[in-house]
Amino acid sequence: MRVDGKTAVVTGAASGIGKSVAEVLAAAGAQVVLGDLNEEGGAAVAAEIRGRGQKADFFRLDVTDLDSVAAFAQKAYGVSDHVDIVANVAGWGKIQPFVENTPDFWRKVIDINLMGPVAVTRAFLDKMIAAGAGGKVVTVASDAGRVGSLGETVYSGAKGGAIAFTKGLAREMARYNITVNCVCPGPTDTPLMQAVPEKHREAFIRATPMRRLAKPSEIADAVLFFASDRSSFVTAQVLSVCGGLAIV
Repeated sequence: MRVDGKTAVVTGAASGIGKSVAEVLAAAGAQVVLGDLNEEGGAAVAAEIRGRGQKADFFRLDVTDLDSVAAFAQKAYGVSDHVDIVANVAGWGKIQPFVENTPDFWRKVIDINLMGPVAVTRAFLDKMIAAGAGGKVVTVASDAGRVGSLGETVYSGAKGGAIAFTKGLAREMARYNITVNCVCPGPTDTPLMQAVPEKHREAFIRATPMRRLAKPSEIADAVLFFASDRSSFVTAQVLSVCGGLAIV
């Protein structure tokens, strides 16, 4: 699968799944524009990609701040006159019983995991529509949004919202040949997962029929499918990449 000549923006690109998505899209021929709060990490990922002879730029991005999102979009169009692929990968969560959550925790989870993709996607749609060349929007949600997750109740709600946003936007964008799809990882070996207590990681592995965590690159490959022309007639779809954990 190739995306030669395309420009892709990737949020949450400094580490984990976002880093892998940026690397996979760049390797498939895209010019990638990386966004993340972690400036040092994001710049390092962009430098690594450029070191492989591929095109990459990094700009600071806070998906919860509309001014930051607008500035990021402006900078992205400063390095390319077209953005063809929007990959919403930035996300955050923490395992904690719902009755221990605070309102500030709720807001952070919802702002990053639901409103972040809404804001970033909106920032690129006008020019994507005006260009008349179609486009791709791919949001990385979670199987927690499909089936729920113990200790991640508000996170599950936010990711479920991202899935519903994907389906609704897909209906609106179909007339412009802009496809909108969603990848739902199961437990994945990312820095965020490494911060989870070991007993919880082991429980995830035991519950997964394939008896391991996903690799970030395996999630990125699913994003590449939705970003490529191989999915030209696929929209409003939710692809679970979970090793069989969320069989429903």
